Amino acid sequence: MSDTSQQAAIAAASLLIAAVAHWYLYVRLVRDVTASARWRGAGRATAVVLSLLVPSGVVAAQYADPTRIGVLTWPAFAWVGCAAYLLMILAVLEIPRRLIARSLARRASGNPAPSRTTSRNGADNRTSGAERSAPTTPGPGSVTDGSWAADRRALLARSVALLATGTAVATTAYGFRRGLGPPDVRTVRVALRRLHPSLTGLRITMASDLHLGPSFGRDHTARLVRMINDTSPHLVAVVGDLSDGTAEDLGPHAEPLARLRSTHGTYFVTGNHDYRHDVDAWIDTLAGFDVTTLRNTRTPIEHRSGVIDLAGVTDVEGERKHDAPDYDRALGGRDPSRPVVLLAHQPVQVHQAARRGVDLQLSGHTHGGAFFPGNLLVPLSQPVTSGLATIGGTQLYVSRGAGTSPPPIRVGAPPDITVVELHAR
Repeated sequence: MSDTSQQAAIAAASLLIAAVAHWYLYVRLVRDVTASARWRGAGRATAVVLSLLVPSGVVAAQYADPTRIGVLTWPAFAWVGCAAYLLMILAVLEIPRRLIARSLARRASGNPAPSRTTSRNGADNRTSGAERSAPTTPGPGSVTDGSWAADRRALLARSVALLATGTAVATTAYGFRRGLGPPDVRTVRVALRRLHPSLTGLRITMASDLHLGPSFGRDHTARLVRMINDTSPHLVAVVGDLSDGTAEDLGPHAEPLARLRSTHGTYFVTGNHDYRHDVDAWIDTLAGFDVTTLRNTRTPIEHRSGVIDLAGVTDVEGERKHDAPDYDRALGGRDPSRPVVLLAHQPVQVHQAARRGVDLQLSGHTHGGAFFPGNLLVPLSQPVTSGLATIGGTQLYVSRGAGTSPPPIRVGAPPDITVVELHAR
């Protein structure tokens, strides 16, 4: 299958999934809630518009000014998050909703009202005309049970719709506020067996996944630079996915990186998003900001009386651009007496690092799952979602990233900058 036909197939499948999802939302949020033909018609039209909004927003984002959010892009971002949580919440409520609805149906049909009652001696207990004409209050088992159950079912449907909508809107709003706000600053102590005692306390401040573009611009970069400088780093590592656009468009938004201050400088490795544009132009631009790219290379970092090797490999996406990660070139022939720290954008690259005796790998890429249930999906392709782990004898630390790709939503996985503090084991 050619790339064009594969993309067409993916687009068709995406539209089909979107149509099914929006039909379900229409049923639960409109059809079940009201019998009004006018409101149901408006709900169907809205579902069609919203199902087309997301792909339209994605296309608009590709062709719009990468430094600004387009007219369709923000609504598309917001609806992606809101729809995702609506679907999850409604799915969770589906079983209790059905159980309650069945209970109401059984109550309505279980005891049909008799037309007359019979006394214990078999005689009919007939009522007088006055008694028959007197108003009565219907109860369970009466002839009005059907309408009573219908009213309760409507109330149930409206309650579910209101609960799901309120929760989804509030969660999405929180996710945008957290995703676009300042990242957390975390400190992680890592013990390395070959680290010279004089290097204990060496601080590597890492930031990954800045994703400069329509969601994050120059102000975002300047804020990160201030926060990184406040950690008094000995070394700064920018671990991939710097941008979602070209260096020509977004270079000015990365310029604050030139004001990073550390003892041993700032180092960068490429991420998968960096290959969607001219990666060579970005590397040249970063060099002008005094940021060194480790492109399948390493450099010794001499600090006090000890040395560590700092290595970096390109992202696995570079294989498509004739810039594949070369672990042997970056890690081969080194002094086995000193530890090596590897910068590699994707956590999955740790398997190659472990085969070559890397002491510590620093990665990003996952965004920590960004927003639930993304954290449940990351393990399908990556060995670690976030935090510190040991894989094949190599310690791996995965940052949740300082930015995120669209939509910029964070729920349960706040953005972070991490200070990795090395200690001798």
